[in-house]
Amino acid sequence: MLFSSMVNNHSAGKTVQSSVAADTEQNRFTRKILSEKLDEPLQMIVSKDNKVLFIERKGNIKLYNPATNTTAIIATIPVSTKYKSQTGHISEAEDGLLGVVLDPDFDTNHWMYLYYSEAGDVARNILTRYEYVNDQLVLSSKKIVLEVPTQREQCCHTGGKMAFDDKKNLYLTTGDNTSSKATGYSPSDERPGREDWDAQRTSGNTNDLRGKILRIHPEANGTYTVPDGNLFPKGTEKTKPEIYVMGIRNPYSIFFDKRSGYLYWGEVGPDAGRDSVNKGPRSYDEYNRTKKPGFFGWPYFQADNKPYPKYNFATRETGPLADPEKPVNNSPNNTGLTNLPPTNKAMIWYSYNASEEFPVLGTGGRSAMLGPVYHADDYGSSKKRFPDYYNNKLFIYEWLRDWIIDVTFDNDGNYQSMERFLPTLRFSHPMDIKFGPDGDMYVLEYGQGWFTQNNDAQLVRISYNAGNRKPEVTATADKTVGAVPLKVNFSSAGTFDFDKDELTYKWTIKPAVGKAVALKGENPSYTILKRGVYKATLTVTDAKGAAASKTITIKAGNNPPVININIAGNQSFYFPGKAINYAVQMRDKEDGVIPGGKIPASRLKVKIDYKGNADASNDQPGHHYGPESFTEGRALMLKNDCKACHDVNRKIIGPPYKMVALKYKDDPAAEERLATKVINGGNGVWGEMTMSAHPQLSKEDAKSIVRWVLSLSSEQAAPANLAPKGTYSPAADADGTITIKASYTDKGAPGVPPAYTEKTLVLSTPVIQVASGKLQGDFQVYQKRKGRSSVLVRKAGSASFENLDLTGIQGFDFTVSTPNKMNGGKIEIRLDSENGELLGTTNVTTGLERSNVSSGIKPVTGRHTIYFVFSNANVTENLFFIDSITLKGN
Repeated sequence: MLFSSMVNNHSAGKTVQSSVAADTEQNRFTRKILSEKLDEPLQMIVSKDNKVLFIERKGNIKLYNPATNTTAIIATIPVSTKYKSQTGHISEAEDGLLGVVLDPDFDTNHWMYLYYSEAGDVARNILTRYEYVNDQLVLSSKKIVLEVPTQREQCCHTGGKMAFDDKKNLYLTTGDNTSSKATGYSPSDERPGREDWDAQRTSGNTNDLRGKILRIHPEANGTYTVPDGNLFPKGTEKTKPEIYVMGIRNPYSIFFDKRSGYLYWGEVGPDAGRDSVNKGPRSYDEYNRTKKPGFFGWPYFQADNKPYPKYNFATRETGPLADPEKPVNNSPNNTGLTNLPPTNKAMIWYSYNASEEFPVLGTGGRSAMLGPVYHADDYGSSKKRFPDYYNNKLFIYEWLRDWIIDVTFDNDGNYQSMERFLPTLRFSHPMDIKFGPDGDMYVLEYGQGWFTQNNDAQLVRISYNAGNRKPEVTATADKTVGAVPLKVNFSSAGTFDFDKDELTYKWTIKPAVGKAVALKGENPSYTILKRGVYKATLTVTDAKGAAASKTITIKAGNNPPVININIAGNQSFYFPGKAINYAVQMRDKEDGVIPGGKIPASRLKVKIDYKGNADASNDQPGHHYGPESFTEGRALMLKNDCKACHDVNRKIIGPPYKMVALKYKDDPAAEERLATKVINGGNGVWGEMTMSAHPQLSKEDAKSIVRWVLSLSSEQAAPANLAPKGTYSPAADADGTITIKASYTDKGAPGVPPAYTEKTLVLSTPVIQVASGKLQGDFQVYQKRKGRSSVLVRKAGSASFENLDLTGIQGFDFTVSTPNKMNGGKIEIRLDSENGELLGTTNVTTGLERSNVSSGIKPVTGRHTIYFVFSNANVTENLFFIDSITLKGN
């Protein structure tokens, strides 16, 4: 299926590849969001007047109108979006409204073709034709052109994308409609009752329309004819004449290049993360192309014709490898020919791991999709057309890896190289790419969540500016809220022009009611005398007349609250088992004070939040991570494709992380087992969807992710509101971060909204990792588990830490070791420089296992930079290992 395999390519050799276009200026491209918060958008059409029609899987047809900058639903098609197993289990399907394309003669006949899963009890996908007139779909004009019988009991793979060639033939992709749940390898299960797990019944079947690219010629009366030159001549026994390409798993994108005559498609592959002696090769996604009909391998081959063996699911015995020259389909579920055509290799192929042939593709989850071949002269003299550098390049994109790549071919049409397109942009699961009539690129983004409306599901336009560029404007103000008279100093610092033009600056101050005031100079000042909300706008114009603006909101007439958090003693660290005495004061010029005023103390929100290093897992704003927290695992999760299927609290396609954490919280073997599953993939625990493999992760990285997930089971409830003054006592074994947060929203003033102030004081565990300091000298850092590290002091040097509060600090404990031939040495504690005041010293002897050595220090107050100087007067190399330093309070 598209989505489950997403968590989850003509010959090509090793070529020199780059990662960014060499002769285009990336800052000439601008990205604009046209429509957002879409509900599973799948495919679009860009019209001659730059209107964008797009479909959503659940049946909506929407139209974006650039004249009004609005998006509206123009029709809703009743579609089937569920699977129902023989046992009655209902699950979300990939079925729905799947594809849309306009007839080549649309300007005269107004025909639009839709491919969708028809609602009702009959399991079939249908190709339909409608009239589309004056931005309206004429529902009464519906004609069913072709139907594809399907099964709706087991997930997945629909295809459904369409394209016309230069002879007005219509190409339609269809998926293999086969479950991948039983295996991540070839789904060729021939056991009775397992027909839905056998892609030999569909993709490998010459007498079935699924797992194919069909080529037909629509006729005026709503029927179709079959053009000559398809894979099987008309009338061939046990074949479907509509078949142009067969042996496809899930072709979820398609493009026909009328210049070259090539048909291109992206094919989403299976889920196995590694090669198996018994079951065959690891999984690959493919980018394919052809000028002639053919067989492209599935479910017998992948990639560059890597064969699967004949596998008996009943006896678990492995037979011979499939022969790419003479593939055979002898499945009892096959109703077509036994002997199949020779297999074609993919143009580009890649697995979860880094590709030796195509390294620019990266690593991680896979979902191969492709868009158009760009031809610059299609856009005439348009000033917005992409540079000739992109001429004749194919744009491919990755739904899970969130990139777009342009592929270059040589003069003979052979693959030459590829590179990232706009590598600084991060797309959100790109689903379709089209070029508009002026040469703009339109990108339809599905968003990160599955089977749901996403806030980041959007229609985006990428425009190229070959001429003069607008200035890049930065506008700031030293005050944006305060009592009147309010003097504001404005700044344009950071404003620049890519073309290095001379710039003119214009500031205007506009109240909610009344006239605007113009200010002179790049960085003027202005005093606001009347209460109200003002808009301060900086407009910068270059020498050629191009202008850009930035606006700042100023709220005058209400002083913001002032909050102070005071604690007794050290302001950087807390000490386990020792009480923290805190006092919070709020002063507001208009409202009064807390405590001691007439305002109820409850309006001052005071919270103290402790996050232990084993609890640092909440993926929410305001969370504070301790120095040895699970941030590494969380960062690895965000870097990979995990977030496409999982959320901390919300079920997407896989279970919420918190649910996983609770399920395994008392299982001591879970870390090892789940890390293995992260790497190898699997299914069956949380339902029918397959968990993708991640073989590119090391075992330790996979464990880091699992540790972060498992830590969610111990997340604490949000702290209650506290009194402005009190005591907080950390536990004797507390190891993490304590956050004291106070906030207040005042009452505002006439014509001025309320002002909000928040103040935060963070106290950390009194343990610092030496590797996190500034190291000066010859050191080697070894990373350990849970964010810890060990530093080998090779020669004399120092580690310094800035802005540490030393109030109440009596000394330091150093965690050190001198294994093997380590020579030991001396640690000096110095104030503010390597040669500063000596506060204390200690010796590291030889033969130490991981141990603590201690030193007291002279009393010091306030914040300083502390230097820990390492030396040995007798030797110059291999002194000792030092891991962490613990501050001891009084």
